[in-house]
Amino acid sequence: MARRAVLTIVVAAAVVVGGSLAGFLMLHGPASGATPSTTVPVATAVVKRTTLSSSTQLSGTLGHGLPTPVFGGMPGGTVTVLPVPGTIEQRGSSLFEVDGSPVTLFYGARPAWRDLRPGMTDGPDVAELEQNLVALGYAAGLDLTVDDTFTSVTSEAVVRWQRATGQAQTGAVALGSVVFEPSAVRVESAAVALGSLVQPGGPVLTVDSSSVGVIAQVSTSQTYLVHRGDVVSIILPSGTVLNGHVAALQGVATANSDTSGSGGQPSSGGQRPDVTLPVSITLDRPAAAAGLDQAPVTVNVTDKTVRNVLAVPVTALVALSEGGYAVYVEHGRSRQLTAVTPGLFASTLVQVTSSGLREGDVVEVPAP
Repeated sequence: MARRAVLTIVVAAAVVVGGSLAGFLMLHGPASGATPSTTVPVATAVVKRTTLSSSTQLSGTLGHGLPTPVFGGMPGGTVTVLPVPGTIEQRGSSLFEVDGSPVTLFYGARPAWRDLRPGMTDGPDVAELEQNLVALGYAAGLDLTVDDTFTSVTSEAVVRWQRATGQAQTGAVALGSVVFEPSAVRVESAAVALGSLVQPGGPVLTVDSSSVGVIAQVSTSQTYLVHRGDVVSIILPSGTVLNGHVAALQGVATANSDTSGSGGQPSSGGQRPDVTLPVSITLDRPAAAAGLDQAPVTVNVTDKTVRNVLAVPVTALVALSEGGYAVYVEHGRSRQLTAVTPGLFASTLVQVTSSGLREGDVVEVPAP
């Protein structure tokens, strides 16, 4: 078995966080005039040209996202119909009823804040209303222009909608009679009991996403590694891997009770609670996770990716006594110490740049 001389051997754990090396393995470093003191068995590895990605691993749970409150109905009105939890509600459906009148779900990013009627000032809420009337077919043949202005044509489309849904045909939309949500929702729970009065500023329902997603937890010390739009892979309990993206990093932190005493204070051993933020993740194929509500999953968030780079095992790196790194390249029976510049660390491999290294070269690594 081949053996090589080493001057210093310092073994440290290789910890990769966000593509940087927090600890590294210094195998040996040549020092001028020093005498080898010991030998270690070695093996070899081939220099590869590949794509590397660093990632942050999070624990998560499959579900329908974080619940959000739904407000609607005129304050003081009586809640007369509530939906069944788990129901999927889409554009145009009645979310609930107040005083026997439906509160309808329309799609839009802005909540309703005023009556929508002829003579009102222009605003983006008018455009939201018109977009929904067009999408539901109530503006067919009316030549309705979707803009910020409530016109007589808008009012006629509203009348059509009111007639089709059994409402009083006023041509105006009273505040509280529609709810704007960005997309279809799933009813998570009722916030009030049937027969309750609608309270000013009080929610009637809580809803979440209509499709399956993941809520993961990231430590506040690692939030800089997770960004909206980051590519993720989700490992299901079965071992199946699904792809997804970070949708949002929520703003409310919680302390992990497993590491804290009562009241979120440090435990008797002095250990501080692990404070985390929830991360909302969407699946590229939500149907692939159907029927796995509340299942625990592992989420790998891709922090950085480099393509078409040379890579060697992390353990091939040699820490030089004068600073920097190198690898031992084998040439038949001889070996040459070749300087390299490390780049991205990903799992067991590291990106290296060197004028003296090529794809297919053989480098030394510690024997297993």
